[in-house]
Amino acid sequence: MKLLRVGPAGAERPAVLDETGTPRDLSGLVEDIDGTLLADEAALARIREAAASGELPALDAGSRIGPPLGRIGKIVCIGLNYHDHATETGAAIPEEPILFMKAPDTVVGPDDTVLVPRGSVKTDWEVELAVVIGRTARYLESDEEALASVAGYAVAHDVSERAFQIERGGQWDKGKNCETFNPLGPWLVTADEVPDPQALALRLWVNGELKQDGTTADQIFPVARVVRYLSQFMTLYPGDVINTGTPAGVALGRPEPKPYLRAGDVVELEIDGLGRQRQEFRAA
Repeated sequence: MKLLRVGPAGAERPAVLDETGTPRDLSGLVEDIDGTLLADEAALARIREAAASGELPALDAGSRIGPPLGRIGKIVCIGLNYHDHATETGAAIPEEPILFMKAPDTVVGPDDTVLVPRGSVKTDWEVELAVVIGRTARYLESDEEALASVAGYAVAHDVSERAFQIERGGQWDKGKNCETFNPLGPWLVTADEVPDPQALALRLWVNGELKQDGTTADQIFPVARVVRYLSQFMTLYPGDVINTGTPAGVALGRPEPKPYLRAGDVVELEIDGLGRQRQEFRAA
């Protein structure tokens, strides 16, 4: 299934995308698309049955699409998780996953405006595969257990301010948590529709120019290993999100003068089977 949330910010309605690409209203069945729903197999089965019946009311296909997940618990991110991205930035291949966090309030819809922070000179783009947890996971012992805890996948844009992240001391978090810095969606695609998360192509364009063109096959730490690894250090709960890193092609890895984002730029990104995003950048 492709689950989504449609409507004004803060008042989105839960929906499922039908075979024609029309969002169908789920608000008569469930309160929201969130961790509580993703952990409830019976509720998910009811959604599948209702979607198959063709009787769910249609929502306006032209309405705003919000983030596909409400009430996000935490967002855990993996840095330098693609061989080609580590190479382009001159970084050593990490021996263990590099972790940082993004606050849930950075999440916006896939086509919402993204704000360039005040004082920013190095706002950068990063297309990423987001993993959404559907079962409580702690101290997982196998890749099979790890993948069984995944509810689904989505497109994430891990927008970053490199000067804040790298040049201002402290941790990466302050270059990752600016307002609007995590567009998510358009859909949450359930795990049964993604048989191999290591076989997904990712692409990103800036002002129509292709900048990133990669594949999750190049991940240093595959999805299953990342989930299993994280479960050794923190408990993962339904509704938690993992951003799994970005392939080569970011502004940071380009020759000087690096083409960092400015107000007025348009970024588009997609992952095969998971949908497409488009954001206009504006000054904060």
